[in-house]
Amino acid sequence: MPFAHYGVLSGTLYRHYRDQPDDQGRWFHVNLEVDAPAGRYHCAIDVDSHKSTVGVRWKSFVLDPADLGPSAALAPGYHELAPRADSGALDYLRHPALVDRSGVLFQRRPPSWLEELLALFGARPWHAGSNVDAAAALEPILVVGRRILVFGEPFTDDPEGDLGMHNVHQNQGDPAGSQWWQENGVWQDGATLTQRPDGRYDVFLNMFSSQSSRTDADGHPVA
Repeated sequence: MPFAHYGVLSGTLYRHYRDQPDDQGRWFHVNLEVDAPAGRYHCAIDVDSHKSTVGVRWKSFVLDPADLGPSAALAPGYHELAPRADSGALDYLRHPALVDRSGVLFQRRPPSWLEELLALFGARPWHAGSNVDAAAALEPILVVGRRILVFGEPFTDDPEGDLGMHNVHQNQGDPAGSQWWQENGVWQDGATLTQRPDGRYDVFLNMFSSQSSRTDADGHPVA
């Protein structure tokens, strides 16, 4: 079933760091610490998968606050969002400001001149690469002291009661038979946004390569 709780954390970025590599040298998250009225939140951003055959794709671009919708005006703190287009929730495949209108997937980052040309046509291309590539695309927007919006699922079962956000990635399109099939849903996607000095938002979206870019009304993949 879709998430019982989904929302956005609005706060101030305190710092970020990468996971420590495991005994195979792998690491899976860029971790954020975000200050908000309830305390300091830990947010885990996926830049790889525990399954070696499943990689991560990402895209980054800039949005005006008006394009983001109600979430841009929220006060600091965690806010529950209903899975609807008018609540401030995000959906990679349905939100007009997030949809990829190019239909293009680059295996590596395109040259800057091509990115600028694609932007003129409203393109939102996905990129593919290693966890290092994905982290390198995310980390430039993680400026200490910036206002940050982290969309995803709040920690609700931490025995120590720690504050945090996870599932900060696409949360639909997982294939039938996968352990995440039951969590598919629309208007519950995760994302990381930080606000520039000019008021606009740097946006980082991420999804697993096993997830479909076409889904039905329940968030399940369609051919």
